[in-house]
Amino acid sequence: MKKVGIFYGPEGGNTESTAKKIGHLLGQEYHELISMKNASAGDIEKFDNIIFGVATIGQETWDAEPVESGWFRFKTELEKADLQGRKIAIFGLGDHVRWPSQFVDSMGELYRLLKKSGTDTIGKVSAADYTFEESTALLGDLFAGLPVDEDFEPELTDRRLEAWVAQLKKEFDS
Repeated sequence: MKKVGIFYGPEGGNTESTAKKIGHLLGQEYHELISMKNASAGDIEKFDNIIFGVATIGQETWDAEPVESGWFRFKTELEKADLQGRKIAIFGLGDHVRWPSQFVDSMGELYRLLKKSGTDTIGKVSAADYTFEESTALLGDLFAGLPVDEDFEPELTDRRLEAWVAQLKKEFDS
């Protein structure tokens, strides 16, 4: 398997720890962890296999002015990157109890941005194992990537990550 670039944000917290767990499951020699805080289009283009990890979007984010760092800044770099021919997977942190009508919506927003650039994602996951009301990350009965709820379902995270990484290894190699 070619090396996988794991781009995540924000630094610290559940998104970064989930990215590290995914990296561990892929194997030391098969991944590079990259905070999207200072990542460029050139950093993205170094990889044929890419995983993007995004945090949940809460009310404080919807009402806030865009900030110069984080995914708001990275979006500009992502739009510049040549993504053609790359295999891209997404994981998103969500909270199905406090935000059941916006569950992993940030993953859905990232998916729409990737589709707009002419690419699709691998690593889609069945929604059957999740409890929520609505999600922009839902594509029929599949999520655009892997939802992770560390706030209310941390006991399911390791099992979900193991299954997803096994799926990705096959899809990255195909």
